[in-house]
Amino acid sequence: MRHLPGLGPARKEGSQSVAGGANLSVTDLRRAARHPVDFPAIVEHFEHGDLHLHVCNLSAHGFMVDDARQLVRGDRIIIRLPIVGRIEAYVIWTRDSRAGFQFERIIRLDDFVAIIDQLQPNPRLRRPR
Repeated sequence: MRHLPGLGPARKEGSQSVAGGANLSVTDLRRAARHPVDFPAIVEHFEHGDLHLHVCNLSAHGFMVDDARQLVRGDRIIIRLPIVGRIEAYVIWTRDSRAGFQFERIIRLDDFVAIIDQLQPNPRLRRPR
């Protein structure tokens, strides 16, 4: 199994609960390695139906889109990712046309590595592992 930087054990102080029992501090969530991707996705929004979004970076805890003017903090969506399939996420921040999402559950490390391998076919774009 390969190691990805920033995916260490969770802290207890100031932690945030993620469905599935994970307790992560804000620092842990922000420290997770982000990997640049170019992934157009059709997501299911709980109020607006299907939305076309562009995922520009991805971590095991969440992702960022760069075309999210219609989204507000707290919005919930379901996105389909390679390897893991459908996964629920919610907007934790917005700024200009960008939005950051947190997954309802953490993606397992081996699954995350496989997702990155599929979404970043150019090895020069991949972060060191």
